[in-house]
Amino acid sequence: MKNIKEAPFLQEITRLTSNMYRLGWDERNGGNVSYLVSEEELKDYIDFSVIRTLPLNFHAPELAGKIYLVTGTGCYFKNMELFPETNLGLIRITEDGDNAELLWGYEDGGKPTSELPSHLMGHIERLKIDPEQRIVIHCHPTNTIAMTLTEDLDEKEFSKKLWRANTECIVVFPEGVGVLPWQLCGTIQIGIDTSKKMKDYRTVIWANHGIFGTGKTVDEAFGLIETVEKTAQVFMIARPNGILNTITDAQLKELTDAFGVTDQVKEGWLG
Repeated sequence: MKNIKEAPFLQEITRLTSNMYRLGWDERNGGNVSYLVSEEELKDYIDFSVIRTLPLNFHAPELAGKIYLVTGTGCYFKNMELFPETNLGLIRITEDGDNAELLWGYEDGGKPTSELPSHLMGHIERLKIDPEQRIVIHCHPTNTIAMTLTEDLDEKEFSKKLWRANTECIVVFPEGVGVLPWQLCGTIQIGIDTSKKMKDYRTVIWANHGIFGTGKTVDEAFGLIETVEKTAQVFMIARPNGILNTITDAQLKELTDAFGVTDQVKEGWLG
């Protein structure tokens, strides 16, 4: 068997988590990632034997047999690159959808992030829309959280404030962003409510907490979060001085027409 630490998918995730830590988006043990890995990608690195079985605490038969690389509960993103074998785990969802089989990782006796239900529910919903869906990223970007403290949490209004502040936003997320009012984290309920939002949005913001980004690639999901956070930063810098100039609805329509995303904008959001 090859050294799994050299596997491209593992290196990609450890680079991602280290980068998010350096950006200040994942303080302490904040944030979590889940990434769908194929058996083809794994066959040279593990023998697929089950180390132990972990309860999912919810029913996910839609994901039976799928294997996810998942960050561990209580783990620090700054340690992922150095010690992936304790901070990450490969889990396979059992056929009944009630448990996960650990195939590699969590060598210190650890287990997946407490937000695993939210992640897997998100995967279920996004796979219905995009069969190539592979990744869910949750992190705590500073300016996005700050914006939930000062702005109305109505999705249309929140999305349009981002669109109006930065030209690329409506092109990157023409469907807008989902927004959830504060809820207790790590619960089944917040997973249910987040996954409902993911029927319409690839990005969901948790007020006073953080953001979820999804996609078929690491770059796509990270890029969504990166664009929201950069724009939230611009908005929060400008806000105290008074915002004089924004992109108009007519100009937003020009952008969506030019980039071929008009049909992804919700009806009535551009006047």
